[in-house]
This record gives sequence, C-alpha cells and structure tokens, in this order.
Amino acid sequence: MKSIAALQSIVTPWSDGLEPSDAELNAIEDELPLILAERELLDAEIVTLDRTPTEVDTQRLRRARRRVLAARTALENRAAAGLPSSGGAA
Repeated sequence: MKSIAALQSIVTPWSDGLEPSDAELNAIEDELPLILAERELLDAEIVTLDRTPTEVDTQRLRRARRRVLAARTALENRAAAGLPSSGGAA
C-alpha cells in the first residue's frame, strides 16, 4: 500500500513574523493587571446571569468594578507619565 503524506513545510510554512515582538510582549505585560481585573469582573457578572444577585454577589461585583477602574487608571497614568514598563528584571 502506498502512503500519501504531505510535506510539513508545504502544509504549514513557518514564518518569523508569527512570534510576537518584544514590544508587543511588553505591552501585554503592562496591560495584564487590567486584563485580569476585567476577567474577574466578567466572572462575577456570569455568576449573576441566571439568578438574583445576593449581597455577596453584589459586593463581589462592586469590588471587581473598582479593580477594573483602578487598573485602568494606573495604566493611563503610566502612559501619560511616559514611565517605562513595569516588567523586566531590575
């Protein structure tokens, strides 16, 4: 029996442009606190979709919204001040 196999390089050619650059990785690292805060808010909102929010749910939503606002404020303040990214070794 003759097997038919595609050459991997023809099927999925590899390009050096597929990897994120250092600048893109630094931007993601700078925005990570905001991303995590938004995910926490989304989790809190999902929990309350199919039920009436309890007092604990309300507090969790309020805390999550405050964290998102604080993370956005910190990110904007860093960008406005022109401070270097928070990541990296010192």
